[in-house]
Order: sequence, then structure tokens, then C-alpha cells
Amino acid sequence: MQEGMKDAAAGAVFVQTNAPQNAVLAYRRGDDGTLTKQGTYPTGGAGSDAPHLPSQGSVVLTGNGEHLLVANAASDDVSVFAVVGTELSLLGRTPSGGAAPRSIAEHDGLVYVMNTGKPGIHGFRIGADGLTPVVGAEHPLSAENADPAQIGFTPDGRTLVVTERGADAIVTYAVGADGTLGMATAIPSSGPTPYGFAVTTAGTLVVTEAFRAEKGAAAASSYTLRDGALDPVTASVANGRSEICWAVVSGDGRFAFTTNFADGAVSAYEIGVDGSLTLRDATAGIAVDGAPGLRDADLSADGRFLYVIDADGGRVFGWSVGVDGTLSPIGAWDGIPATVAGLAAR
Repeated sequence: MQEGMKDAAAGAVFVQTNAPQNAVLAYRRGDDGTLTKQGTYPTGGAGSDAPHLPSQGSVVLTGNGEHLLVANAASDDVSVFAVVGTELSLLGRTPSGGAAPRSIAEHDGLVYVMNTGKPGIHGFRIGADGLTPVVGAEHPLSAENADPAQIGFTPDGRTLVVTERGADAIVTYAVGADGTLGMATAIPSSGPTPYGFAVTTAGTLVVTEAFRAEKGAAAASSYTLRDGALDPVTASVANGRSEICWAVVSGDGRFAFTTNFADGAVSAYEIGVDGSLTLRDATAGIAVDGAPGLRDADLSADGRFLYVIDADGGRVFGWSVGVDGTLSPIGAWDGIPATVAGLAAR
């Protein structure tokens, strides 16, 4: 195989610095999951330059892997890069439609951006020069105090989901063929402070619950999603850790991995065929036990590796994922700033 073809097919991890002159750090992933830094790519926009930016989905790879989307929280816009292996080319930068964008969702070229300055979501389509607004795709969130955490599509692209920490609510929208949304449907979260979430291909929604940052009170809940309607399945499965925030699910839909910001642990949950949720291991992966800093997480596309930002330690941690959901450490890579936010893996 030619070297150029190897690079195009290479696994990669991307994070944003969230610095005043924002940039993406690109890492090549080896066959064993280890990372090697390959380059730094300015977004052209501005990050907040603040540590611990709430940023579930602020760096997103499109489903086809051809584009990387980055929310610039301080310049109120989104950068779009073309992706070839670990190499990025900036295509354009587009106003987010509001202030302080912190989360992005994409499905089949349709993009929704969650703005947090005045809580709302705005729709776009990916084009040759970045993003083009979708007419009529501007929606305020259900409450002024929504304090939204994350936006995301279901795997079939038919439903858009938003978690609202301030309102303790989970909101869904039906997605039309033209990219516009139906009326919002909100249900109360099973536990307080719904934060990050992930959806299995079978339609199980797993949501983390930070419980107002109460020490030792972190939990996760599950819901089934059918025809745009959410039904609670398993409520508030505690893991004994603190400030749970981010969630990813394995490609086979059997496991969910969550990061606990306040105490350095990754927890593993098992997902039943009926959508039920069971705690498998509260400390499936440990960065530095008891130390704060674990944040954004993502799985490689083949599901073999889990990567997590440790902002306070200035590192990216990696684990290999066993067929039974066990995590085995593969390394940690220094050199990221404390302001780092967002992580996407391919």
C-alpha cells in the first residue's frame, strides 16, 4: 500500500485547544492504539481560553469521516475542515446563529449547533466552503434557564436530542426531510443535571446525571426512543463517583462508558436488549484516582480504543476495549493545554 493511502486510512484523534487563537491538535493512531502528534491546525476562530469549557460535542467528525467541525466558543462560529487521515484543510468558518456555541450534531450533511449565550439551536448543511444555514431551522430552547449541555442526532437521523441541565429536562425534535424540526417535546430527566448522552443503533438513550455536582452522587439513566418519543427505562444508576459528564456507547450497543470529571475515573455500564442499564464497573478505567480533570471522550470507529481528555493533567488517556467491555490502559500523551475542549476519534 502506498504511503498516501496509508495516511488517508489512518486512525486519528482530534482535540481543540480552546485558546484565543483556537486550533486543532491532530494525532495519528497506531495499530496498537498509541497516539503520535502530527500537527496543529488553526480554526481561524477564537476559543474561550477558559479551562473546563462545557463542551460535549464541540469537536465532531462527520459520519462519513470527510469533515471535522469545531465550535469556536468566543468568536461565535463553527470551523469546517476537510479531513484526509490526520491532515486537515480549513474550508470555512460560519457564524453559529447565536452566541457561545459549545455542541455540534451532524447526520448525513445536516448540522445543528447548540448556542449557549441565549439558549437555542440552529441548522446548517455542509458545503464546499463550510456551512450554509437551513431556512427556518432556528429554535429557542424550552426554557430561558435551560443551560443546555449537548445536542445530538439519533443514528437514523430522524430525531434530534438536547439535554437541559438548568431545566432538568431532555428535549427531542422530529427532523424533517428538509432539515427543519418539529415542535419540541420535553420530558423530565430521571435524575438532576442531565449532561452528556449517547444513543445506540437500537434506540436506547443513555444520559449522565451530575446531581448538582454532589460528591459521590454521579449516576446514569436509560430511555427508549421510538418515533421521537422518550420513555424512561432505568432511572439513576449510581456509580459512587463524582461529576459524571460525558458518555459514549460501543458500536454493538452493549456498553456505555462515562467519564467522572471530579475523580479521575471512567465507569462502564452494560446495556440490556430492552434498554435497561446496569453498572458494570465504576472504575473500569483510572487516569489518576481521585484527581479531577477527565472530560471529553470518544471511541475509535472500530470500537477498539477509548480516548479521554485529562484537562487538568494536560494529557490524552487511552484504553483498549475488550469484547466484554473491560478497559486496559494503553498510554497517556502529554502536551495539551488546560483549556483543551472536545475530542473526536476515527
